[in-house]
Amino acid sequence: MGVASAAMVSNDNPLVSGSPVANAPYDVLCVGNAIVDVLAQATDDFLDQHGLVKGTMQLVDDAAAHALYAAMGPGIEVSGGSAANTAAGIASFGGRPAFIGKVATDQLGEVFAHDLRSAGVHYGVVPAPAGSPATARCMVLVTPDAQRTLNTFLGVSAEIGPDDIDEDLVVSSAVLYVEGYLWDAPGAKAAILRAMDVARMAGRKVAFTLSDPFCVERHRDEFIELVSARVDILFANEVEIAALVGEGSFDAAVEAVGGMVELACLTRSEQGSVVVSGGGGTVAVPAAGVDEVLDTTGAGDLYAAGFLFGLVHGKPLAECARLGGIAAAEVISHLGARPLVPLTDLI
Repeated sequence: MGVASAAMVSNDNPLVSGSPVANAPYDVLCVGNAIVDVLAQATDDFLDQHGLVKGTMQLVDDAAAHALYAAMGPGIEVSGGSAANTAAGIASFGGRPAFIGKVATDQLGEVFAHDLRSAGVHYGVVPAPAGSPATARCMVLVTPDAQRTLNTFLGVSAEIGPDDIDEDLVVSSAVLYVEGYLWDAPGAKAAILRAMDVARMAGRKVAFTLSDPFCVERHRDEFIELVSARVDILFANEVEIAALVGEGSFDAAVEAVGGMVELACLTRSEQGSVVVSGGGGTVAVPAAGVDEVLDTTGAGDLYAAGFLFGLVHGKPLAECARLGGIAAAEVISHLGARPLVPLTDLI
C-alpha cells in the first residue's frame, strides 16, 4: 500500500503525553562528534579530480585533511557536527538542549564550545588535555546544485568513550539523541550503548539518526539490531532507510521500518517527510517553502531539531514534522548548518 493511501496513524503525540519525559530539566541531550566545519563552493570537476562522491561523507586522516584544505577555494569556518547542529536548532526554537562531544585544548576547540554555548546549548564537557589529537574539522564542499560533500577528520572527537557520558545529564533529559556517525569508532560505540542503556533504565526516550548511507552500509547489521532493540525514534532520509531495510522503493521501506521502531521520521527533500508508526501507519507532511536552495548541509539535523522540539512539548505528530520542515527550509537557504535567524520567528 502506497504512502499516500496508507492508513493514517493518530495525530496524537504517542511518546510524551502522560509520560515523565515531559518534566525533564533538559528537552534533548544530543551526543555526537564535536566538529568545526570549513565550507567552500566547489565544482563537480573538483570533486572528480579528488575522487569524491557527491552528497556523501568520508573520513580522512590529518594529512588528507590538510591537502584538501589547501586545494579548496575560499571558505568560512563555523561550528558544526550533526548532533551539535540539532542541539543548536532546538535552542533556536526556545528549547532546552544539552550536548556531549569531545574537543581538544586548541583554537578550534574554543571556537566550537563558544559557538554552542552562545547558541543556548548546555555544554559542560572538559576539553582533552594538551598532546591529544586536534579538534575535529570537516571540509564541506558545496556544488552549484546545493549538494554538500563532506570530508571529515575526526581528531579527538573520535576518542569519546563511556567515561565521557554524564549519566546524570542523560537522566535529566527527556530524549537522548545520538548520531550514527559515532558508530565508526569503537570507544564511541561503547559510549552510545552506555548512554542508551542509562536513558532506557530512566524511562527516557532514545532517538537515533542513521546519518549517511555509507555509514549505514558499513554497519547495516549492527544498526538493524540497535534500532530494533534500543531506539524509540529513528531519523533517516529515503536513501538511508532503503539502505538499512534493504528495500528499493520508498513504500516498501516504510512498510519494513514500521515493524522495527516506535516512530520513524523519514525525510524526502522537496517531497517533505513521512512519520511512520510502529504499526506501519503514516503521517505525511509537505516540505516548507524556500525561495532558493543554497546549501543542504544540516537539513536533516535541523529537521530532527524541529521534530524533537515539538515532540517533547506535546505537539501532534503532523506539527512536529511541520516544525522539522520549517527548520530544514531555513538552513538550506544559506551556507552553514545552523540557523541564522531564531526559529521561533518562523513558527
